[in-house]
Amino acid sequence: MSKKETLLPFIEGFPQAEEPVVIVDSNEATTARRIVKGLKDAGASVRILPLEKGDYIVSDVCVLERKTVSDFVQTLTQGRLFEQLTALKEAYEHPLLVLEGELQSIFEFRGVRPRAIWGALFFLARNGIPIVPTADWMGTVDLIYTAARQEQLVEKRKAAVRPLKRIKTLEEAQLYLMCGIPLIGGEKAKALLGRFESPLNAFIHIEEWDDVKGIGKKIKEQAKKVLATPFPLESS
Repeated sequence: MSKKETLLPFIEGFPQAEEPVVIVDSNEATTARRIVKGLKDAGASVRILPLEKGDYIVSDVCVLERKTVSDFVQTLTQGRLFEQLTALKEAYEHPLLVLEGELQSIFEFRGVRPRAIWGALFFLARNGIPIVPTADWMGTVDLIYTAARQEQLVEKRKAAVRPLKRIKTLEEAQLYLMCGIPLIGGEKAKALLGRFESPLNAFIHIEEWDDVKGIGKKIKEQAKKVLATPFPLESS
């Protein structure tokens, strides 16, 4: 955990002043109605949108892809699993794969060797895509709700859809570049570009970001850290 992370919001008796937002893919909402209802019953504000990738967005950096055990095996054997989740990793800093169902049964599918399963799980973990198992849909609801509260109430992030890296216009490229700075979503990126006209000019005049509505000291310091910290080549 980072210094600012805490489990206090999940301890019984802690004040529940706010409830999180969960953005749900429209196709997922149709096939997983129990989960959508469970999230609403838990107190989450659910927004249903057509998403290019991912099933549940809980912040601008964290998205969850849900697969049942049978879904996981099917996409693996069809060769679509790695493509789906790699694209997700390109758009969100912290993607998670929710693997729902009896985990041991994943090794009991005919025609699928256990080493193929282990290889897939290792590949995903090795490439920064954690696998979080849940026993059933109720466990999935608890996980998504908890993740949304942690991201939004503790980390102070907002649920936001980030585009995949299929940039078609110069404007999209500029917005995508600005949104890469921590705590900056689409609206703040537009505000900064509206004030400074270009990403380069915005970065050159970073000390003046306080003049832009919605941009506080915390965001400015995060941006300066991203721009000025040497890349750790030795760990790559």
